Amino acid sequence: MNLSRRQLLRMTAGTAAAYAVGAAGTNLFAAADKKIPIGLQLYSVRKLCEKDLPGVLKAVAAMGYVGVEFAGYYDRTAEELKKLLDDNGLKCCGTHLITRINTLTDGKYDEFDKEVEFNQVLGNPFLIFPWMPDEMRNSAEACKKTAALLDTLAERVRNAGAYVGYHAHGGDFTKIGDTTQWDLLFENSSARVVMQMDIGNCIGGGGDPYATLKKFPGRSLTVHLKEYGGDAPVGEGEVDWKQVFEICESVGGTKWYVVEHESGDDPLGSVDACLKNLRKMGK
Repeated sequence: MNLSRRQLLRMTAGTAAAYAVGAAGTNLFAAADKKIPIGLQLYSVRKLCEKDLPGVLKAVAAMGYVGVEFAGYYDRTAEELKKLLDDNGLKCCGTHLITRINTLTDGKYDEFDKEVEFNQVLGNPFLIFPWMPDEMRNSAEACKKTAALLDTLAERVRNAGAYVGYHAHGGDFTKIGDTTQWDLLFENSSARVVMQMDIGNCIGGGGDPYATLKKFPGRSLTVHLKEYGGDAPVGEGEVDWKQVFEICESVGGTKWYVVEHESGDDPLGSVDACLKNLRKMGK
């Protein structure tokens, strides 16, 4: 099933054009030909957002972030959120869906469809599942079944110019035979399923983010920039960021870098430090 004509029309023309494959045969997953914008995963400042979302968005924009990725909607309508974004010159660069992927395995997609429509109002094409239960990925058979579900959902939103994806956690890099759960998920799903690599989570789970980014060219439309090593802001830990950026900007097809920093006593100060360090690295 595809979304209705009314729902499709709610997707802004700009969003659809930005992510469509052109008539001349432009490759959606080609290397970026301009500077990749930097957004912030609002989970980084979630407690502050609960208290004062307008103030947080204003502060984030003032730092120089040009987009935000939602992880919850803070009891606001899509229209209210869109106005807040517009008022601060911000774009929605993704959403970590509140619809749980394990509720969709019986073919009932009503809640998913509602959230897709919600995100169309935001102008967001990147619909990312932030979590899945172990039983959906703890065997080769489970991974293949989940990959098929992701394919189904990706096709469901294709005509809206939207994409479905899955966000990396450390446990996704657990071995199943000679491969990993992560590899099985993306080897068995189509190119329309976004591989949202989280650099710090991957390393923390024993994975190799550099090799994995290279292994799946064109699948990393959005990438989470998270440091590995204590509570360090991006650029102050153990990640080889030069290598990450080279891969994303050559074969990854990356459209957004998304900063995530989950710890520390000063969340706004931490995400500000992340962005300043990225600027020093030429981003």
